[in-house]
Amino acid sequence: MSKKKKKKSKKEEKLIYSDAKPNKKAKLSKSEYTESLRLLQVELVKLQKWISNKKLKVVVLFEGRDAAGKGGVIKRITQRLNPRICKVVALTTPTEREKTQWYFQRYVSHLPAAGEMILFDRSWYNRAGVEHVMGFCTEEEHKEFLRSCPEFERMLVRSGIKLIKYWFSISDEVQEERFQSRIKDRTKRWKLSDMDLESRAKWVDYSKAKDVMFAHTDIKQAPWYVVNADDKRRARLNCINHLLSMIPYEDIPPEKIELPPRQRKVGYVRPPIEDQNFIPEVF
Repeated sequence: MSKKKKKKSKKEEKLIYSDAKPNKKAKLSKSEYTESLRLLQVELVKLQKWISNKKLKVVVLFEGRDAAGKGGVIKRITQRLNPRICKVVALTTPTEREKTQWYFQRYVSHLPAAGEMILFDRSWYNRAGVEHVMGFCTEEEHKEFLRSCPEFERMLVRSGIKLIKYWFSISDEVQEERFQSRIKDRTKRWKLSDMDLESRAKWVDYSKAKDVMFAHTDIKQAPWYVVNADDKRRARLNCINHLLSMIPYEDIPPEKIELPPRQRKVGYVRPPIEDQNFIPEVF
């Protein structure tokens, strides 16, 4: 006589599900995401203090498919940080003069001084991606980049710069969804450029270019780290968590701050408030 299987409680079922590693993780709730992000941003503030005090020089590159979420991660990293220490570099199309310079020259001017962290929202890897695929550079220029880039990055590392490179990877289906979202939402429409549409049409060409780029530039001194970006929330948390793990730091307790007493307004008469132009209080 077979024994009846004991029916699992909802609590037990949840526990079993949580301990398992399914192919597709359960959606991260907004509250879980917000709290996890808050804790990570506290750590970023500690890291910022450490970089400033120890005079470190940090460069972080963010590359990947269009609509992969690079800008969203950068925004969350910088949200609580001092823009004088943590700076974002997002260069536009090179000028006619810059086109005649040594390719890496305009990027070099944005490298960090001691005590700074620079985040490149796209970087010198434009030559291996969009410039190569769209024909904005010659085949010889592309080949020269693949030869020069590893040496350039080794020079940066030898000079004392901590170089971290992230590639944001998304599926064809998710990119389609995000492009459609940008088309429908007027507040996001500016994110969708003609070049983004071209990248969609040349999906396979970009894939091939990325494979060639990795083969030449995934070096020991500055390896590529791939971020699974199909899930925006998880991608942001995972990337920030990894960034924190890449730079050993300690919590430097802030100095005790005491507010001084406010100056007494002896002999000061404030002008009539009616003489000032206040903005309309619509809300």
